Amino acid sequence: MQKIQNYINGELIDPTSSEYIDNYNPAKGEVYSLIPDSTEEDVELAISAAKSAFRSWSETPKEIRSDYLLKISQKIEERLEEFALAESIDNGKPLSLARKVDIPRAAKNFRFYSSAIVHFESESHYMELGAINYTLRKAIGVTACISPWNLPLYLFSWKIAPAIAAGNCVVAKPSEITPMTAYLLSKVCIEVGLPKGVLNIVHGYGHKVGNALSESNDVPVISFTGGTKTGETIARIAAPKFKKLSLELGGKNPCIIFDDADYDKVLDTTVRSAFANQGQICLCSSRIFVQDKMYEKFKRDFVHRVKALKVGNPNENGTDQGALVSKSHMEKVLGYIDLAKEEGGTVLCGGKQVDLSEQGLNGWFVEPTLIEGLSYDCRTNQEEIFGPVATITPFKTEEEVLMYANSTEYGLAATLWTSNLSRAHRMANELHSGIVWINCWLLRDLRTPFGGVKNSGVGREGGFEALRFFTEPKNVCIQY
Repeated sequence: MQKIQNYINGELIDPTSSEYIDNYNPAKGEVYSLIPDSTEEDVELAISAAKSAFRSWSETPKEIRSDYLLKISQKIEERLEEFALAESIDNGKPLSLARKVDIPRAAKNFRFYSSAIVHFESESHYMELGAINYTLRKAIGVTACISPWNLPLYLFSWKIAPAIAAGNCVVAKPSEITPMTAYLLSKVCIEVGLPKGVLNIVHGYGHKVGNALSESNDVPVISFTGGTKTGETIARIAAPKFKKLSLELGGKNPCIIFDDADYDKVLDTTVRSAFANQGQICLCSSRIFVQDKMYEKFKRDFVHRVKALKVGNPNENGTDQGALVSKSHMEKVLGYIDLAKEEGGTVLCGGKQVDLSEQGLNGWFVEPTLIEGLSYDCRTNQEEIFGPVATITPFKTEEEVLMYANSTEYGLAATLWTSNLSRAHRMANELHSGIVWINCWLLRDLRTPFGGVKNSGVGREGGFEALRFFTEPKNVCIQY
C-alpha cells in the first residue's frame, strides 16, 4: 500500500514517528493509502528548513521566483490526467469535475501569481513640503498555509502561490482526508528544482500539525480555509501572538430568484450552484429563495432536474454526483436531513443514502436533496450542512427576502437573479456578503478580492490582495 511522505527541505521523507493515518477512497469505503501522522517534531523540521531558506528566497529577484511558479503551473498542466484521477479517487468527486475545474484552476493559480508578482506595484506619495513617500513591501518570513478537503489542490495552491511569489517560505498542511494531490505537488516541486525549504508540506491531523503551526513563534503569518469552529481555534491561539491572519470560513449562501429572471439560465445554473461537488463547496447555494409568482413552476422544474442527476462511480463518464468525502461527513449530512423533517420540512426529492454495493462501491453516497416548508430561521436554514442538501422558500418582496438572506451568522457569497438593473445594484449593496454574483455563479476573475463577512472569515484572498497580505508595508519618507 502506498505511503505518502512529507516534503521538507526539498526532500520526501517519512514522519519522525513512523506512524501513519488511513486514507480512504470515499467511493469504495476502503483504505487505499497511508498518510504521515506527523507531530510537532516534523513541523519544527519544516519550520527550520523554511527559516533557513527565507533570506535567500526573499532576496531572489521576482523574475526568477516568477519562473519557478510558471514551471510548476506547466508541470501540473502536463500531468492533468494524473492529478485529476488522484483528486477524484481521494475526494470522491466526479473525475469530470476534477479534470475541468480543480486541476486547471490549481495550475492557473500558479500561473496567475507568476505574472502578478512582476506587476505588483509600490505606492508613492508626493508632498508639497519638499518630500516624497514611497512604500516598500517586504516578504514577512515563514508562512503557514492550511487548506481544506473539498477543493484540495485548488485551494492549496491558492494560498501557496502568492505566498512564495511574494518571497515568503511556506509550511503547508493539506487536509488529512485528501492529501494525494498535495503529495503529487511535492514531486512537481522537486522536478522543477524549487530551492530547498521554500515550500514544505507536512501531512497529519489538525490538532497536531495545525496547532503546532498556530502556536509556533517562528510562524508570523497564517492563511487558513476551513470550518468556522477550526478558524476560531486558530484565532484563539494566534491572536495573542499578534500573528497576521487570513481566515476563509463557512457559508450558508442564499440564491435569490426574482420572477423577471432568465428562467432557463437560472434553472440550469441553480442545479449546479446547489449540488456541484456534492454541495461540498463553501460557495454553494444552500438556501434558494424564489419569488412567489414563479415559485410553483420553478419548484416543479427544479425537482425534475435534480432527480435526473446521476449518483454513481466518480470515475465514470456521465456521473453528476460522486461520494461524500467521509463516512462521518455523510452521517452529519443525513442527520441534518432528519433534523429538517423534525423542523417541519418536506423532502421534495432525495433525502437518502444511495446503495451502490452491486457496483462494488461501498462508499458514502447521498441523493441530492431538496427540502421545502421550513422557516427561514430554523437550524436547517441557519447552520452549514456542506453537502447535497438545499432548501427552497417562496418570498414576495425585496425587503422580505433581504431579511431571509441576511439572517444567518455567515456572509460568504450570494447569488441574485433578476433582469432589473436597479434592483440588482440595490440588492447587491444590501446583502451581507463578501461576494455577490448577479445572473451567474462561480464566475471568478482571479484579480478580484475573495472572502466573507461575519462568521465567514477575516481578510481577503486573490489578486493583489493576497500579495498585500503576504507582505509587510514599510513607508519611507525622504525630504529634499
